[in-house]
Parts: sequence; C-alpha cells; structure tokens
Amino acid sequence: MIKKNIITTSLALMGVVAVSSAHADEGQWQPHQLKQLQSEFDRVGIELPASQVADLNQYPLNAVVGLGYCSASFVSPKGLAVTNHHCAYGAIQNNSTPENNLIEKGFLAADLSKELPAGPQERLYVTEQVDDVTERVLGNLPAELHGKARYEAIQANRKALISECESDPNYRCTVRDFHHGLEYFMIKQLMIKDVRLVYAPAEALGNFGGDIDNFEYPRHTADFTFVRGYVGKDGKPADYSEDNVPYEPKSFLKVNASGVSLGDGVLVAGYPGRTSRYKLADEVNYSASWYYPTLLNTYNMTLDVIAKQSKGDEQAQVKYASRVKSTNNRLKKLEGLQDGFKVTDIPGIKAAQEQEYLAWFAQSAERKAYADSYHALKSLLVEAHAQQQSHFYLDYAKRADLLSTAIRLYRLAKESEKPNAEREMGYQERDLPMLKARLERLQKQFTPEVDKALWLSYLGNYLAQDKAAQVAALNDGLGITDTTTQAELDAIIASFYANTELTDVEARVNWIGKSVAEFEASNDPFIKLAVALYDTNMAQEADEKEMAGRLAEIRPQYMQAVIAFNNAKGKPVYPDANGTLRVSYAQVDGYPAADAVYKTPFTSLRGLVAKHTGEKPFVVTDKVLEAYKKQAFGAYYRGDLGLPGVSCSLFSFGCESQAAKPLEVNSVPVNFLSSADTTGGNSGSPVMNGKGELVGLNFDSTYESITKDWYFNAKITRAIHVDIRYMLWLMEEVDNAGYLLDEMTLVK
Repeated sequence: MIKKNIITTSLALMGVVAVSSAHADEGQWQPHQLKQLQSEFDRVGIELPASQVADLNQYPLNAVVGLGYCSASFVSPKGLAVTNHHCAYGAIQNNSTPENNLIEKGFLAADLSKELPAGPQERLYVTEQVDDVTERVLGNLPAELHGKARYEAIQANRKALISECESDPNYRCTVRDFHHGLEYFMIKQLMIKDVRLVYAPAEALGNFGGDIDNFEYPRHTADFTFVRGYVGKDGKPADYSEDNVPYEPKSFLKVNASGVSLGDGVLVAGYPGRTSRYKLADEVNYSASWYYPTLLNTYNMTLDVIAKQSKGDEQAQVKYASRVKSTNNRLKKLEGLQDGFKVTDIPGIKAAQEQEYLAWFAQSAERKAYADSYHALKSLLVEAHAQQQSHFYLDYAKRADLLSTAIRLYRLAKESEKPNAEREMGYQERDLPMLKARLERLQKQFTPEVDKALWLSYLGNYLAQDKAAQVAALNDGLGITDTTTQAELDAIIASFYANTELTDVEARVNWIGKSVAEFEASNDPFIKLAVALYDTNMAQEADEKEMAGRLAEIRPQYMQAVIAFNNAKGKPVYPDANGTLRVSYAQVDGYPAADAVYKTPFTSLRGLVAKHTGEKPFVVTDKVLEAYKKQAFGAYYRGDLGLPGVSCSLFSFGCESQAAKPLEVNSVPVNFLSSADTTGGNSGSPVMNGKGELVGLNFDSTYESITKDWYFNAKITRAIHVDIRYMLWLMEEVDNAGYLLDEMTLVK
C-alpha cells in the first residue's frame, strides 16, 4: 500500500502551505517548495516574491553556483564569483610553494591575464534544471526485488536517466534521492571546467582565529575569495586554455554596500551537504556512543601524524595544509556534536517524537503499515550499525593515498571490460576527466613520507582489532603474520614506497586505459596489493549494497509515515540536505548562548584589532592595523547597528518594553549572525537581503548550533556570515582591488 502512494505523497508535499510558528526559520527548502511559503517570506521581510526565488531561470537563483563541495555566486557579467576563503583553500594551495606561499601572503591578480588556474579538479556548477523523476526510478521495480538486486535496479535507472541527460557534454547530471529514497529528482548543471584564482586575502585575515575560533562566536574572519569561470571563445565550457574568455552568466548578484541591520530578513541559497533531521533516536545514540568517538580518535591521530612528519618541512606543510584544515574542521564539528548532545537531549527529543508518531499511527487501522515500517527500520539499523563497525578500520587500512589510487585504477580496468552503461558509477566514460584530474592534483597534496606514516598509523588501528575483523587478503598481501613486529611492518611499508612508480604523476596517469592483464602482470607493490584486494573489496561492496538496498526499501516507507503525520498537523516538510540546491529564509539576530550571556549579531573591526596578539592565529596584517589607526573606514563605518535588550524572536514576554539600544560599533562591521538553517556545503553561500542583493557570505555556525544537523533549535541556532561591508572595505581601503569593484554592481 505504501509503495503505491509514493507519487501521491510527492504531490502532497508541494501542497503543504501551512507553516507552524514553532518551526520559526527552520527549513532547507527545495526551490520549487518556496512557492508555498509566501507567508513566511512576508513574515521575515523578504520583498522578492517567493515564486521568483523559486525559479531557477530568474534572479537571484540563476546566479548561485556550486563548487561540488561548497557554494558560490556570480557577482559580475564577466564570470567573477565569490566563495569562502576556506572553500578556495585548495585553489590557493595549488598555486603555493614554500618560496611563494600564497596561503600566507594572499593573492590579487593585477588583471585578467594574471589570474591563476585553480586546479584540474576545480569546477563551477550552474543548476539550470531540476525534474521529478521518481516514477522513472521506482515505477518499474518488481515487487520481489530486495536488497542488492533492488539497489542495482535503482542504480541502473539512475544511470540511464543521467546518460540521457548528458547528451550535451557541457552538462553534468545527477539523480538524487530526497526524503531518503521516497522521491528522486534529476539535476542538470552547466559545468564550467576552467576556474581561476582572482583574489584571496592573506591567511591572517581569511583564516583569522584559525581552528581555535572555528565554530565560535564572536568571529572576525575575512572568509572570502574571488574566482572566475572561463569558457572557450564559442561560449561553451572548455578545459583550461590561455585562449579561453570569461564566462558570461545569465545573471549575477547585485551587491548592497549598505549591508544589513538587526531584524532584517535574509535569504541564504546554496548546496548544503547532509543533515539527519528525520533519523531515529537509535541513530543518534549510535553516533554519540561509537561512531563519533571513533572518528574523533582517527582524526586526532591523523593530525598528529601529519604535524610530526611535516615539522620543519615547508613543502609538506603547504601540500597538506588543505587536508589539515578540513580535518580540523570536521574534528571541531564532532566535538561540538558530542558537547551538544550533553546539553540538549536530542535522543530523548527524538524518542518522544517517535512515541507521538506511534500513538498517531495506532489511531487508525489504515496506518498500521506506518507503524510496521518504523519497527522494521529500527530492527534493520542494528544490522547496519554492526556492518559499519566491522568495516571501519579495514576501510582506513586501505586509505593511504597511493594504495587507494592503485585500487581505483585497477577497478577502472575491471569496469572498462563492461559496456559503459553497466559500469559502476564513478568509472564510466563521463568520469574519466575528473579521475585524471584527481591523479594530477595528488601531486600537490602528497609526500611519500607523510603518506607512509599515515598508512602505518591506520594499519596499527586495524591490526589492533580482533582477528575476526581482519581480512586475509590484506594481511597476506602485506606479508603480515601474528608474529610480525613493528620494526618488520615498518620495513614492509617502506619497501612499498621505495619500489613504486605511483609517486610520479605521469606514471599514475598512464595507468588509465591499461588492461586488467597489464595490472595483474605488474610488479609495482601498490598495484599488486590492489589486485590482491579486489575480491575482498567487491565482497565488502556487495554487503554494503545489500544493506543499502534494504534501507532503500524501508526508510522511504518510514519517511512517508513521517510526512503523513506532519501533513495531518499542517506542518511543512522539507527533505534532509543532500548536496542539492536549497534556500533558507532568516532574520539577522543574536542569541542567548548561556546563562546571562547574550551574543550580539554584529562584530566589528574594532573587535578584530582588539583580538590581535601578534601570534598565530590571532594576527592582523599591518595594512589593516594601519588603516584602523588612521580611521580609514571609507563609506563602511557604522555606529548604529542596534542591539535589543531581549530578542523578541526568542521570548514571548516583555518585547514591547525592550527598545532597541544603539550599539557603538565605531568601525566597520566584520561578521554577523542570522537564524538561517545551514550546514556543511553552505560554506560560500550568498546571504542576500530582501531584494536579493548580496550582503554577506555564509561561512560557519555557532558552537551551540552544531547539533542542528540532527535537530533545529530555533532559540540558539545561528549561522555566521562575513559582512559585505568588511569585504568591500578590504578591497577598497586595504588591498586596492578597485578594478574588481568596478566589475560589480554596487547598490547603496
């Protein structure tokens, strides 16, 4: 019965128009859902019609782009796009050397000809079309298909749709599941392959506060960087060439140089990664008790190894800078999640919610299938968690850069023996350019000594597990026995790096297109180990597909139950984030961080200078200090941002008596807060005012907000944004980037 109602439910989602005030500014909405949220736009002060914002072909959404891991937006007719400094870190690193460290000193191209290639993997993705393809993915699945067979049938349907969509090679298409497999949408994106670095502040500004300030507030970070998309002279996407010309976007965001004030409505559009709002209490408990602590230990070990091996080696430090930064970010987030679970009983909240669902299911015999889906999912999760635990350390034991490269290359050879349509996703003809780029990019992110040390640390964790959790193919391939000493293991691993050709970029790339027989005849130790591990890897993958297929059958049924419950109460339903284009609406606001602690919505240049210690990561550049000393604030001085005694959006009493009081900023606004619903992937998302004009960039969340991936608490959930006035001030008064300002349309 549930399966037959899949498409009906899809239509019902679009018809939900009532919005409960208890949800406040919660929601990472699919663009087409915005048409039903005009009342919410009116409530927060968005002047643009919701129907216009919902349209991918209209301003402002047609100016919002993805990087594949972060978000960005066009801000000029010449393909100039702005994102976060930490999102462009790889592009900055790609052009850095110990002798010319652009990470540290920053970069500003003197003109178009001086802009630098961001790297072979960098892309700008412009979403042009989103279509509901649920029926074409699920409609023809036989009822008897379960587990791995069901998973592979869904994958086959997805690949067929993608192949049909990508008849034009300038486009990249994906078929994503929404509501955990209840719906499927196909996303068609123009793929700009020539991306160049234009302007990045010095790390002292772009990463001010470093990992200490990560997820903290108040913040004073210039987390922005400009890149530019280039295309061939025919206007079509093309690989990097000096003859390419700037891309002309269909639209670009106007920039409001006046910024925002307390209480202003804002829109945040971008590509949030993953949330778990609809997962069960059991999944929170499992993550908190095993998965997150295990990841924390692994991340800490990874950072310790990299720090030890790269100490005194500037080249290694540059090469691993991006990995260290991203690992530190994930580490701090996991710590925040663990702390957040202690402060807010999210498992308890979800357990109570589930009991409410069950009580509603029990009110009607027709809802029995909903209750059945809940109990089936709870039971299956026990198996899923056990499987993940059994694979965790083995997965890391294969995670050395050179070993994972060899495994990927041999898998490509095996997949290439099949017709293209039957190959695994990631190994089709469409994937070869990115695979080649990945192999080339590794040269800027890898040193043998650090990779060797990381592999030994991961192997140590793997070998510390019970023998039953180990696999013969890996142990035998390495020559490990029960009596192998640490010194012997060190020598074995050292011999791998001493006798491989995969450290050379040309040699790596040359393996693309070689036959299975050539791989199997190779004496390269990493290639030999990849061949030896193939059957084990495929067996593990089959187990994971079996579980994915079972979950893909049961979790959508449970999601349909959750949606039915919410629809009955007139509540809105948005899908968990999945890396696709979403829009959130919000207001500029502070929050009560702790007992007697209220954090105000704006920070200032005055606060930045006050935090300057002269020691990393709290170093302000001499140019900024000099400009501040001269009070050279230009048009961006503010002393009237306002601070309420009590935030009326948080408390229901006494609001009228709490008049806004002036907040003496006496300098340039630097960062600000809003109630926007964001997560990882929203980094670089444009923050727009009610007219759709750029007023900032999203770059982080407050520490108290980290648990919003599981549960949105409207009272304390706040996103942190770079204020456009700080960006413009740095460009105009400090870094002399006036020619870029001339490209943009500034509104005051």
